[in-house]
Amino acid sequence: MKEKLAIKGGPRAVPEGTVKPWPPVDEVDRKMVLASLEEDCHTFAHNCEALQEEFAAWNGNKCAITTNSGTAALHMGLVACDCGAGDEVIVTAYSWSSSVTCVLHHNCVPVFVDIDFDTMNMDVDRIEAAVTPRTKAIIPVHLHGLPVDMEKVMAIADKHGLKVIEDACQAHGARFQGKKVGTLGHCAAFSLNQNKCLCGGEGGMFVTDDEEMLEKAKSLWSFGETRTPLEDRDYHVYALGWMYRNNELSAAFARAQLTKLDRYLAAMKANAQRLGECLQGVPNLILPTEPEGCDHNWYNYTIRFDMEALGHAGDACAFRDKILEAMKAEGADVIVWQRYILPAMTVFQAKNGYGKGCPWDCPHAGRVDYSPEQYPAAQKHADSHVGIGTPLRSPNGPEVAELTAAGIRKVMENIDELEQPA
Repeated sequence: MKEKLAIKGGPRAVPEGTVKPWPPVDEVDRKMVLASLEEDCHTFAHNCEALQEEFAAWNGNKCAITTNSGTAALHMGLVACDCGAGDEVIVTAYSWSSSVTCVLHHNCVPVFVDIDFDTMNMDVDRIEAAVTPRTKAIIPVHLHGLPVDMEKVMAIADKHGLKVIEDACQAHGARFQGKKVGTLGHCAAFSLNQNKCLCGGEGGMFVTDDEEMLEKAKSLWSFGETRTPLEDRDYHVYALGWMYRNNELSAAFARAQLTKLDRYLAAMKANAQRLGECLQGVPNLILPTEPEGCDHNWYNYTIRFDMEALGHAGDACAFRDKILEAMKAEGADVIVWQRYILPAMTVFQAKNGYGKGCPWDCPHAGRVDYSPEQYPAAQKHADSHVGIGTPLRSPNGPEVAELTAAGIRKVMENIDELEQPA
């Protein structure tokens, strides 16, 4: 006998209060943050310096600068790679908005590439067709913690003399062919936001092995000055700059969390594996892939619904939302991470980022077309996915993954109830 869905008055699959919040805070965090609070400097001082050194050592980079966000670190990457007015930067059609708006921040023009539906990452086989004489860089996003095929990306970059800025904001600890993301391109950005695998509340990290690129990024990071706050500053602005520095309290929290990051990542991987095992055979569900040579960190475990098989290809987004609400009613902590493909967002459709058509109408820019129908794989994904994050994070264990899977299975095995009128 079929069990009644919770959204229709049946019992929840996941009991109230089962999923514990992220990140867990313990005495290590309290000690380091409170020690920072008792110190005299709360802007940029020894915790920020130490975080830079410790993160660079953990990830395998020669140089690191801690920032106030992953978005800031991405913008710094554009500057480090000498991208400027009218230069084109190849980006993915599906990600968080700042994976692309960072390009606008430096008056450059984004050129979108559709995703590969199976991996959800930029379709690397479509990159070369997007290269023009104006192309300066590529920003591959390791979306949800799955590495992009960086061997192919770097081969294209080398062939055309392009720079590669890795967006690793969600991908701490993920590896491609045994190497950590953030060490594969010319530079990279990580996020330390609340939701990220390494949490500082807010914050980010710019990394590179190139000291010249580091110095260029620093000029944007600190008001356009060339000397850091820890040096003898002359307070002279040498170039256009922002204030992208991190602060001591966030850095202290991130340092404490970094001491536990490897343990957290191992738990996420184990929990994701258990979730995947429990979801095997669930009808009309498309499970995420992990291609050979890729080591996923499982920042998000993203599933898609087979809308063609469900008979809802024509109203995929609306029916996905029905499934989402039914899963939430079961207590399964699932979300729609990003509802919109990036080219369809107003700022790109209007081509009016700075007003008066800039940067697209600037003298150095070329013509680009953002017609959404060019990105069918991204649109299909956006309309048919939900993601699971917190249930896979510490302190949650495999038993939470099992209950989450039970909630998802219950909905999918009783999907006909969602076809009935309320």
